[in-house]
Amino acid sequence: MDPLGARSQFVDIQTLPTWQQQLGEDGEEPQDQSDSLLSQQAFPSPFPCRPDINRKIILFTGDIALLNCTAIVNTSNESLNDKNPVSDSIHHLAGPELRDELFKVKGCRTGEAKLTKGFNLAARFIIHTVGPKFKSKYRTAAESSLYSCYRNIMQLAAEQSMASVGICVVSTTKRGYPLEDATHISFRTVRRFMESFGNRIDAVVFAVSDTEEPVFRKLLPLYYPRSEKEEMACLPLIPADIGNSEGEPVVPERQIRIAEKPGNLEDDSDEENLESDLGQVGNHAFARMEGDVDKQRKLILQGQMSEAAVQKHHQRNYNRWLCRARAEDLSDVAALKALYHTGVDMCGRTVMVIVGRNIPVTLIDLEKALLYFIHVMDHITEKEYVMVYFHTLTGEHNHLNSDFLKNLYDIVDAKFKNNLKAFYFVHPTFRSKVSTWFFTTFSVSGLKDKVRYLDNLHQLFTCIKPEQIDIPPFVVDYDAQMNGPYRPTNSSSL
Repeated sequence: MDPLGARSQFVDIQTLPTWQQQLGEDGEEPQDQSDSLLSQQAFPSPFPCRPDINRKIILFTGDIALLNCTAIVNTSNESLNDKNPVSDSIHHLAGPELRDELFKVKGCRTGEAKLTKGFNLAARFIIHTVGPKFKSKYRTAAESSLYSCYRNIMQLAAEQSMASVGICVVSTTKRGYPLEDATHISFRTVRRFMESFGNRIDAVVFAVSDTEEPVFRKLLPLYYPRSEKEEMACLPLIPADIGNSEGEPVVPERQIRIAEKPGNLEDDSDEENLESDLGQVGNHAFARMEGDVDKQRKLILQGQMSEAAVQKHHQRNYNRWLCRARAEDLSDVAALKALYHTGVDMCGRTVMVIVGRNIPVTLIDLEKALLYFIHVMDHITEKEYVMVYFHTLTGEHNHLNSDFLKNLYDIVDAKFKNNLKAFYFVHPTFRSKVSTWFFTTFSVSGLKDKVRYLDNLHQLFTCIKPEQIDIPPFVVDYDAQMNGPYRPTNSSSL
């Protein structure tokens, strides 16, 4: 405690000017564009001027450990014992009790956020998070992890009813993340969160060093314009990639494209147009005017329909699922990042990735999951492709049952099966091998010989070059722990 009458070393955020208040302090607003240029802006800014949000944003140049926010952020490593200027200052002022409590926390995964008391700090709490290590070939994974850091920070602050939160630069220098790229992600993530939940937080303080301050001051107007003039002047400077509605990075190949009127899609095929039109009317047999579906299925089971009729029935059934997949909002399933398109293998075939750990079977709508699979895979399967399934660190709640997989296999078009050339099963367990053997032997045909079990990433890299596949960070970390770090060799084989 400070001696009576002595000035406190801590900083009261109430005395700091908000971002909106700094409009006049930064000098003149950005140079106005010509009237003709403004008139050509036929689309609104994705980050319009919001004074109500700007009044809650503060840019502070100094030591984050001195802020009297409800909580401040500590950037660290997975063991929560990193040595960096921000973390060192927080530990110094918080006292030894913080280190003792962190031993009980038992680490933090990349992208996650953990909460502890603030002890001797002016802040009541400390939110600890771990930023990603940046490598250009794993850029997508790094962006997603950094987004998760900031999103989880804001989520934790809101859930704990914190009035204010001080946020440092999560991506420390030793982790190699380009400052400007990281700042774009932090600004848009916080902005999107404040748009939805801003009424639950009174102040967000971006605490930066002297070297970081110019970058933050340059980019803040892009995401937090303080006037319409500043908004229009900054619009051309906003990067093309601004993430989804929550600020999360989106890879174009993984986006869900939803037509405004699915039934009006242009197509050269009258039959496909008819299927789309009927998809809007209803999904029952009468609405489709195609006869009794149960009777058709009975005939198929009895073997009384010709092979051509069976194929036609199957194609119609698949087209109905495809129409639904194109029409429904599947963004909640897409957000799981359980299925995505990456590069190509050494034969030039498209590589699709499935992350088992990202499939919360007990929480998601499995029919939506099936629709999402069809939507993403339909155009991919027009050509030869391979699939990589990461079974890494999955639990019972991540395992899809055989009935769902059998239903999926029965619904998909023949091209899904014919053009699949390999299914790489990475980090399998004994139980998963047995289950897969039974499924491919007794439930489906033509898949068994395509399954290849890979115990480590080194084996995967003999089929797919490392730069051609986006691997979740936790998979890389797990493989390094179990098999040692990957060391590239000059030889490769399929």
